[in-house]
Amino acid sequence: MKNMQVSMWPKVVMLSVGLMCTWYGAQAQLTWTPPTPPPVNYLEKAQGYAAVKNYDSAIYLYKKLHDESGEAMYLPYYTTLIEAKRYKEAEKLASSYLDKYTDKFVPEIDLGRVYKLQGKDKKATELFDKALAKINGDDMLTQRIVKAFTDAEQPEYAIKTYEQAIQRLGNSYLYCVQLGNLYAKNNQIDKAMDVVMTGSPGQFITVDNVKALFLQWMGTDPKKLQTAQKYLLGRINEEPNNTYFASLLTWIYTQKNDWDGALIQMEAVDERNNETGKTLIDFAHVAVAARKYDIAFKAYDDVIAKGADKPLYAAAKSEKITARLAQLKATPNIPQESITSLLKEYDEVFALFPQNYSTPAAGDYALIAAQYADSVDKGIAILQTAIKYPGTRVQQTGAFMLQLGDYYVIKGKVWDASLIYSQVDKQFKQDMLGEDARFRNAKLHYYRGDFEWAQSMLTVLKRSTSELIANDALFLSVQIIENVQDSNFYPLSRFAYADLLLFQNKDKQAEVLLDSISTAFPKHPLNDDILMQHAKIAMKHNNFDKAISYLTEIVQKYPEDVLADDAVFTMAEIYNYNLGKKDSAKEYYEKLVIDFPGSTFVQVARQKLTELNNPVP
Repeated sequence: MKNMQVSMWPKVVMLSVGLMCTWYGAQAQLTWTPPTPPPVNYLEKAQGYAAVKNYDSAIYLYKKLHDESGEAMYLPYYTTLIEAKRYKEAEKLASSYLDKYTDKFVPEIDLGRVYKLQGKDKKATELFDKALAKINGDDMLTQRIVKAFTDAEQPEYAIKTYEQAIQRLGNSYLYCVQLGNLYAKNNQIDKAMDVVMTGSPGQFITVDNVKALFLQWMGTDPKKLQTAQKYLLGRINEEPNNTYFASLLTWIYTQKNDWDGALIQMEAVDERNNETGKTLIDFAHVAVAARKYDIAFKAYDDVIAKGADKPLYAAAKSEKITARLAQLKATPNIPQESITSLLKEYDEVFALFPQNYSTPAAGDYALIAAQYADSVDKGIAILQTAIKYPGTRVQQTGAFMLQLGDYYVIKGKVWDASLIYSQVDKQFKQDMLGEDARFRNAKLHYYRGDFEWAQSMLTVLKRSTSELIANDALFLSVQIIENVQDSNFYPLSRFAYADLLLFQNKDKQAEVLLDSISTAFPKHPLNDDILMQHAKIAMKHNNFDKAISYLTEIVQKYPEDVLADDAVFTMAEIYNYNLGKKDSAKEYYEKLVIDFPGSTFVQVARQKLTELNNPVP
């Protein structure tokens, strides 16, 4: 009996194993097992062979990988067969997946692509139409079909895919951007525009969104811009009160650099809608940003001409003089009569609208008087009025006080200036205005040769929350540290005083003093700083060729010094904006990027290079 029990164990084990295999087999039928990923080294080799067009080796490996992993290797295998023009093999591969559900590709389109490449257009069309018939509103399927048609270089079918999906879903906005992109790539600009602006313009796609699309589709191509202009004129005729279309048409005019045409459109919109000038003022802002000042002035004048009783009259008058100041700052060799004329306009506007004393415009008014018209006393009087004016915000008052302190410095009233700065520091202790006031006070100590006290203040300011103040504090601190030799403060004291003279607009005296330092101390480390100051003076007086010579000397004599990258960047900017020599500008921006990779100017230089290499008229 014992022997019988022992002999039964193998049978029991075999039965148990059999039942377990049956159970696992049943479970295997109920669950999906992902394909085994291919060996990484095989895949990398296949990709490498395909990249260098060694198609025989690539296809051999892809076939092996496909045999092992199946669907996971279909697309790279199929793509490589197409690139190698082995159409029969590609046809066989795609055919093997027909009528099989896949969430990665659409075999009907792949097979149709092969037929198309072999000149079998009828068969290709049948398969393409079969793929289109699959569209059921599922977004993922729609996107796969579009991608497959795009890869097969069948843009018209990609367009049909989106059109059918939109029709099936009854939502014209769901794929309007994607469909517009396809129309644009197919040079159907009018259809591209129509699809993003059908129905209720602006409800789903803002004006700025559409401008970005237009820029992507048309760039500066004059024919495409003309087509867009024609389309928008047609839509405006259909819906004359729709400001959405008018705004876009104006933008098209500006892209064509036809600012007069743009202004005419804005004037027409304003008249058509019986506006009080809002559209024209908005347009003026755009023109100022683009430095089209004369056009902006015309737009402001249109609003002013509506009469002093209109609500935007005061805004147009105030903004126009602000725009004139921007033009003044951007214009080299400013004629004195222009400055006198602008100051007179400020006088008139502030007499008419004294409430402007409570706005930043009062700071501009003082700036014109003190720093352009050489009337510092008038600038001080304007700021004193603005500081006391009822309704001036606390922050604005702080800004006016800092400006007032600067003008006291120009007048030589250093102690008065320090008192003003200290008041702002105390009132705005935890604010950026307070940090700015502390920096200006530190600079006053620097001007007076009190380097130890200035350095103690700068040490704290180097941790400022304002990047600009922190950088300025760091630069001045380093300048003090590097230019004091063996406790000899005399050269730096003279240099700091020259800096004060420059701040006070006493440029001739400053230049004489700077030259005296160079003569007395020919090997002092200040000499590159002296050259930089000479360059800044030359730039201030629009003598850009002279500035270039000083900056070149810095780069040649002191290539390892802290100002070398600053000199290179400044030369690039002069060539770009002041001398209009774009090739030279590119040369120096590139030099900065290559020779000074750690410079803080590198990021800006890269951006400028991009702009120069892709100019927009």
